Amino acid sequence: SGAVAEGMTRLGWTSRPDSVHELQAAAAVGQMGLVQAWESRFQKHNLHTAQVLLTHDDLSDRKRYLNARSTLLTLLGFSVVPVVNENDTVVTDEIRFGDNDTLAALVANLIEADRLVILTDQDGLFDADPRSNPEAKLIREARASDPDIARVAGGGGLLGRGGMATKVRAAKLAARSGASTTIASGRSPQVLAELALGQGPGTTLLPDTSPMNARKQWLAGHLQMRGRVVLDAGAVRRIRDGGSSLLPVGVVDVFGQFSRGEMVACESEQGERIGCGLANYDAADARRICGKKSTEIADVLGYMNEEELIHRDNMVVFDVG
Repeated sequence: SGAVAEGMTRLGWTSRPDSVHELQAAAAVGQMGLVQAWESRFQKHNLHTAQVLLTHDDLSDRKRYLNARSTLLTLLGFSVVPVVNENDTVVTDEIRFGDNDTLAALVANLIEADRLVILTDQDGLFDADPRSNPEAKLIREARASDPDIARVAGGGGLLGRGGMATKVRAAKLAARSGASTTIASGRSPQVLAELALGQGPGTTLLPDTSPMNARKQWLAGHLQMRGRVVLDAGAVRRIRDGGSSLLPVGVVDVFGQFSRGEMVACESEQGERIGCGLANYDAADARRICGKKSTEIADVLGYMNEEELIHRDNMVVFDVG
């Protein structure tokens, strides 16, 4: 974290602490330095900045999600540049976004941006590691969902370790709201201006599906699953091909502890992530009715909320691959 590093410098610490509370304290101190740096740089261009600190809870709670969206859009309407970061002063590893690429993509979803630009220390995504293969070629354009792109980015070596795989995953997230993603080198002082003019190096990853509606984007943005349900082959087929809701009869197992209305992952019996959605029943009741017909729910539980375990309106189905 840049905030932690800046805080350590300001506090005179020479080694990174192990205590979560000390790390969070360092982040709180360091954020002041980061704010000063951003504001002073943008003031040279007669622009104001605003600090927006987010946690996963801000995007998983529907009301807070909409509030964050309204705040960001209002700031942009005032020609203020929002500087978004994860709130390291309160976040823990269990609820962390994981990396700024993911956070940037979720913010692109949040405001329905046309384009996400991720700056890195490389010119873009190559078909091989350019540091060890002089024949490596820059991939100028591809589909974000192309499985070959994911394999190139995560195929080991410097590319995989250097975080290119997280950037490709971020591009897939951004594509959900119809945004294209450009991965380019941040070492060029004119890179953003060149990209705005349609020039400059880099790899552009394009969306290949129509944007999800706002509610589906919110659902897809959940990174923390409270549990998971395993589907039989018939349920997988009906959800993927027919856009059906998930009925208890198609569930073969239930894992985790979750309450009604919390997000759960949907997986095939082979462990493939099919999608995710909001459960209509808590984990204990879901275990009792899995494999049962909807007409049997009331007999088993003594009540029935809905006939579906997850309604299709509260579910996002992921692309194959």
